Amino acid sequence: MGEVEPRIAEWRAYVEQAPAVDGHDVEELETHLRDQIAELTAAGLTADEAFLVAVKRMGDLDSLSREFAREHSGRLWKQLVLSGDDEPARAVGGWVEPLLFALGAAVTVQIVRLLAGVPDEPPAWLLRNLGLFVLPFLAGYFARRRQLGTGDLLRTAVPFVLAALVVNLYPFRRDSVTGLLVALHLPVVLWFAVSYPYMDTTVRSHERRMDFVRFTGEWLIYYALLALGGGVLMGLTAAILEPAGIDAERVLEWVLPSGAAGAVIVAAWLVESKQHVVENMAPVLTMLFTPLFALMLTVAAVTYVVSGLAGGFDRDLIGVFDALLVVVLGLVLYAMSARDPAQPAGPMDRVQLLAVAAALVLDVMVLGAMVARIGDLGVTPNRVAALGLNLVLLVNLAGAAWLSVRFLTGRATFPRLERWQTAYLPVFAVWAATVVVVLPPLFSFT
Repeated sequence: MGEVEPRIAEWRAYVEQAPAVDGHDVEELETHLRDQIAELTAAGLTADEAFLVAVKRMGDLDSLSREFAREHSGRLWKQLVLSGDDEPARAVGGWVEPLLFALGAAVTVQIVRLLAGVPDEPPAWLLRNLGLFVLPFLAGYFARRRQLGTGDLLRTAVPFVLAALVVNLYPFRRDSVTGLLVALHLPVVLWFAVSYPYMDTTVRSHERRMDFVRFTGEWLIYYALLALGGGVLMGLTAAILEPAGIDAERVLEWVLPSGAAGAVIVAAWLVESKQHVVENMAPVLTMLFTPLFALMLTVAAVTYVVSGLAGGFDRDLIGVFDALLVVVLGLVLYAMSARDPAQPAGPMDRVQLLAVAAALVLDVMVLGAMVARIGDLGVTPNRVAALGLNLVLLVNLAGAAWLSVRFLTGRATFPRLERWQTAYLPVFAVWAATVVVVLPPLFSFT
C-alpha cells in the first residue's frame, strides 16, 4: 500500500480541517479507509483505484469528499468522487449560454469599430482597451457557470473597472511608448482577473491555480484550432464572393474581428465540455514539444556562450529571446499540469530540467545584454519593462531548476515543485500590473 501513502496523508490532512471531526474520528476514519483499500486491492484493483473507490464509499463523508475533490486537480479523482448533480455550478450544459456571451463580445467589438472609425487608422485608445472589449465577457461566462453570488460578482468586476479607468484617464501622448506597453500587458492582467471566477473564487488554492494553468494551455489549443478553421473559412468565402462582384475584403474586415472575439468564449466552452479530448492531447503535445524546445534551447545556449554572440544582442533579438522564454515557461507549466503528481521521476522530467536550465542560461545572457544597453543608451520604458520581465523569469526559472534537481535526486516531491510554480504565478500578474499602472506616469506618459 506504500504507493498510496501520500494520497492517504493528503486526504487525512484535509479531513482534519473539518470543524466537526476530532482526532479520534480521524484515526477511526483512516482505519476504515485503509480496510476498504485492502479489501479492494485483494479484489484485483490497483492501489490508486482502490484508494479512489474507498473514498467514494466513505458514506457520511460524501460532502467532505466532494469538497476535497473540488480543491484537488486530479481529474480521475473528480470523475469518481463527483457526480453530475453534485456540482451544478460546474456543469457544462448546452451551447446557448456560451453563444450568448460570444455574441456579446462580437457585437461589442463591432460597436467599438464604428466608434473608432475602423478601417481608417485606428485611434490609440482602441489598442489600449482591446482586452477590455472581450475578456469581461469571458469572466462573466465563468461567473455565470459557477453561479457566483453578488459579492463575488462585484469582486470579479473590480479589476476590469480599475483597468478601464487607468488606461482611459491616463494622459497618454500621441504615439506613446508607454501606451503600447499598456496595450501589451493589460490583457495579461485581465487574464489573471479571469482566474478569479474560473477558480470559483478559491484563488489561494494551489491545486485550483494549477487547474487554471491547465485551462490556459487547453484554451490556447482550442483557440488555435478555431483560428485555423476560421482562416480556411474566410479564404473560401473570399474566393466565392469575388466572382460575384462583392467586396470580399470589406466583408472580412467585419467578420474577422467578431469571429476572433467570439472564439475567446467558444474556446473556453470547448475546454470545459470536451476535456476528455484535450486530456488525451496534452500528454502527447508536451511529450513532443518539450524535447524539441529543450534541444533548441540547449543548442542556442551553447552556441551563444561559445561564440560570444551574447554581447551583440540588439533590441529585436532580445525581444525574440523574451518571447521564447515565456513560451518555454508556458510549455513547462502545461507539462506539469498534465502530469500525475504521484508518479516517480522519469525521463521527461529530466528533459524538462534541461529545458529550464538552458532557458536560465539564456535569460542570464539576455539580462547582461540589457544591463549593458541601459548603461550605454540610458533608461527607457521598453528597457525597464523588458528588464523586469527577465528578472521575474530569472527567479522563476532558478527556483524551478533547483526544485527539479531535488525532485530528480529524491530530496523533494513533485507537489513541492508544483507549489513553487503556482505560488509564483501572482508575481507575473503583479509585474504586468506594474507596467500598466506605474510605468506610464513614471515616464511622463511618453
